[in-house]
This record gives sequence, structure tokens and C-alpha cells, in this order.
Amino acid sequence: MAAQFKADRDYAFALDRDDQLHQFIQRFYKLPDTIYMDGNSLGLLSRDSEASLLRILDEWKNLGINGWMNADIPWFYYTEKLAAMQASLMGAQANEVIVTASTTVNLHSLVRTFFRPREGKDKILMDELNFPSDIYAVKAILKNSGLDPDTHLVLVPSADGRMLDESTIIGHMRDDVMLAIFPAVLYRSGQLLNIRQLTAAAHDKDIMIGFDCSHSAGAVPHTFDADGIDFAFWCNYKYMNNGPGGTASLYINQQQLPAHPALAGWWGYDKQHQFDMDLEFHPSETAGAFQTGTPHLLSTAPLEGSLKLYEEAGIHNLRKKSLRLTSYLIYLMDMILPESKSGFHIGSPRENEKRGGHVALEHEEALRINEALKHRRVLPDFRFPNVIRLAPVPLYTSFIEVRDTVNHLKEIIESAEYRNYSKKRGDVA
Repeated sequence: MAAQFKADRDYAFALDRDDQLHQFIQRFYKLPDTIYMDGNSLGLLSRDSEASLLRILDEWKNLGINGWMNADIPWFYYTEKLAAMQASLMGAQANEVIVTASTTVNLHSLVRTFFRPREGKDKILMDELNFPSDIYAVKAILKNSGLDPDTHLVLVPSADGRMLDESTIIGHMRDDVMLAIFPAVLYRSGQLLNIRQLTAAAHDKDIMIGFDCSHSAGAVPHTFDADGIDFAFWCNYKYMNNGPGGTASLYINQQQLPAHPALAGWWGYDKQHQFDMDLEFHPSETAGAFQTGTPHLLSTAPLEGSLKLYEEAGIHNLRKKSLRLTSYLIYLMDMILPESKSGFHIGSPRENEKRGGHVALEHEEALRINEALKHRRVLPDFRFPNVIRLAPVPLYTSFIEVRDTVNHLKEIIESAEYRNYSKKRGDVA
């Protein structure tokens, strides 16, 4: 890695001059005098997303209820249209993806639909580093199904509390496991799991497998169909820049369609007959069957503009720049703030093929360093107990911003500036 980069500031400017995606930065509303490194929690607003939202508002103003069929993109088919645009990012067919609901609601719907326990095959396999919301949801489903989570939920352990070993995961794929659910990218460390390897191993054991792609969608090019996964779900407000609480998405492999969703609702009905108002539910033969209520258009519209940006930039180009940004960040930490002098430990995989879109910096004073960064108008992300996550997003983060972030960290450490801040964590970290 040392041969790839240089540590001086002029070199960072040169990287930006040579960056073929640099012009996309101007398409976003950057916070004034701020380095934004929290796109793995909430992406910034693009002018494209603003335009698609304002168009929907204008259609509502001028068309009223006629917008359902007479809008520029008829609202009645809006979520299917966006799903078709997003499918290529996920390596899927248009009918396998739908934009709907929230991440956790979609998880409930998928697990309740596909978890079909039987004697001798009644366990769900997850991991102890998973985002807690996923664990909460699965435990609730097990309880409501009359099953004890202590015996029917199996959690794969982590050897170091940071990452998961694929061979360990596979070793826990016992004959009694019916369903496995793992994150594509671990939310703390940024580790990218080998989805194809895990899927092949699961299917060898007759285990259905799904992935939470909330920290990979928009950051990593996925190949769902080629990998053979059974289902996936993800939020769109991180790298996909759909706005706070923006509508989520899910994927159902063609082999699992048509499906009869456990959380049935009228918007999942066969669209050609949705307004027949038949009391017998006839689900769509696509992933659209997993829609329940009427789509939240104002929480969905920004995704349209964002997806147009992705089509223009290209997910593989964005991934290439993302890896260069995160590799550069790791290099600068090694050169300017080595662990032996600064106390910072790189808690993310150094191998490109194993890393998602962010870098985890571990430090015993992470909470107070995080606060010092925010005071300097660098917006990072703290994860209890000792992790600062930095996400240089390729659509709107420059190399000079990465360089300046590391310089801020250097000054905070050398001056012990972090001591000016409380060790008490706020309600939102």
C-alpha cells in the first residue's frame, strides 16, 4: 500500500485532479465548511434527488389523485419503476426487486414468509456482530411462533469481536438450521463477507439464506442472481442517499417466486386486478407481492434522483474509487498516526476484497475524539464502545477531505484536545 500513495497534501490534490468522478461532488449539497464522513449512516442530499422529490410534490399540487396514473412516472407503478432501476446495482432482474417499507419491516415479512420450521430443522442462524435490530426482529418472530429464541436462534461467534470467519459460519450450518441471515457488510468493522461462498455452503445443507445489505447497497456491486442467494433486504438512506427514513428495498430470487407473503396487503396484489377489491388475496408474481400498504411516495421520490446518478456514474466505477479512498485513508493512518504512537487501530479489513465502504478506527478515547472531530466540523460516526467509523463516499467525498480528516485526528491526538470533552455518550451517537 505504501507504494500506491504519498502522504503530502499536494498529492491529495493531484488525486482529485485525476479523479474521473470528481464532478459528481457538485451534484450534492455539501454542508458548508464541513467534511462529511458519515454517509454510511445518512447520505447527503443530491440535486437530482431534490428534483425528483419536487416533481412529485408538483404533481400532487397540480394533479391531485390523477397523479396515480397521469404523473410523469405514474405513481401506481412508481415503486416497480425504481426497483427496475435499482436491480442492476444488485445483480438482479427487475421482477426480483421492490422498493417498499423499512428494513426491519421487510425483514419481518421475509422471515415470516420463508421460515418454515419442521421437526429436526427448526433453527435460524445469525451472528453475534449483526446489527441489533435484525436480532430483535428474529427473536420476536420466534417468540410469536411459539419457539424459544435461546434454543432456536443460533449466533455465530466472532474470534476478535470485529470480524467473522466464513469457515466458522459454515461450521455452524448444521442439519437443524432451516434459515440463515447475515450482513453483507458488518456495520462496525466494514468487513465484506464472501456471499457466494456462504450461499453455496448453505444450499449444500438445504438451508435458505438471506443477507442484510444495508451497509453494502450502493457501495458494493452485488451479484445476487449469480451468487444464488434466496433473498436480501436493505435500507436506501445510507449510500443510496434516499433521505432520512427513506423507503427501503428487498430482493426475492426468481426461484422463490411467486411467493405468498406472510404480511399480505393490498399493494402486493396482482396489479392488473388490484382494484377488483376481491376479498381473496392474489399476490403479484413478482417481488412486488411483498408490498403491504400504499407506498410512501414522498419518502421514496429522492431515490429516483439518486438512482439516476448511479446509472450515470456506474457502480463499478464508484466501487473502484471507494476502495481507493478507503485504502488512502488506511495508508495515511499508518504513515501519520501509526498505532504505536497514536493508539489508533485499524478495525477494518485491509484487503480490498474484504472491505465495504467505510473504515473503522478503534481507540480507547474514541468517544471524545469523535466529539472533537465534530467540533472541528468533521462529521464521523461513533459506535460503542471504541469505534469511529469514517465513510468517504465516492459520489461526494474528495481525497483532500480524507487527507484533512487525518490531519485533524493528528492535531487532536498530539494536543490531547479530546480531553476537553465528556466521556458520557449522548442519546444518539
